[in-house]
Amino acid sequence: MATKKEEAVISIRPIEVKETTIRIVGDSPLIMHAWSEKAKRMMLEAQQGKAKGKKKPVKNPVDDFIQAAYWMSGKPQYPDDASEEECAAAFEAAIENGATFGFPVTAIKQAAQSAAYRLGWVKNQMGLRGSFFIKGDENGMVQIHSDTPEMREDMVKVGMGTADIRYRPQFNHWYIDLLISYNAASEFSLESIINAINAGGYVCGIGEWRPERDGDYGRFHVAPNK
Repeated sequence: MATKKEEAVISIRPIEVKETTIRIVGDSPLIMHAWSEKAKRMMLEAQQGKAKGKKKPVKNPVDDFIQAAYWMSGKPQYPDDASEEECAAAFEAAIENGATFGFPVTAIKQAAQSAAYRLGWVKNQMGLRGSFFIKGDENGMVQIHSDTPEMREDMVKVGMGTADIRYRPQFNHWYIDLLISYNAASEFSLESIINAINAGGYVCGIGEWRPERDGDYGRFHVAPNK
């Protein structure tokens, strides 16, 4: 007499969330290029048809430099028509008052995922993506510790080969402390996650002109535990 086949039993392990802190240290300068509120407003007005006939605003290099940074606190406030001198004075005052800068945690995580995939460590990025998270503030930022950023001037091509001059902040010596939340029960160990983040700093980098975008800026490594 035939016996009834035993049903397959699927075992799903519970999530085991743990936290740890690691530090990434810059190996090359980091260039920031955040979208300014003015640029976003102008883009919205153009899409809503409100910008027709408006004269293009005069370029203010210092304002462009300030607006391109990711500010966590103490961002300078001044009118839209402020002069370069007024913007520079507001920036210096903000630095003296302890203003802080940040960077999006998503960029660091994406670098880790992309590096792991490019190096052939994972077949797809979804599994690694859900195995850890980098905690940021309410805006998804982590603080960057650095000397005062310097203003750099770059010629870039935009649109149909049109040339433009961009003014952005460059952080020469920097590090970021990351609070990592990870699933200890996943297929990726904490060591594997840290290795992926470390590879992300070497293979991809973060910010403008990073290795992933044909540059050499924004490279970093995970500092060894003391």
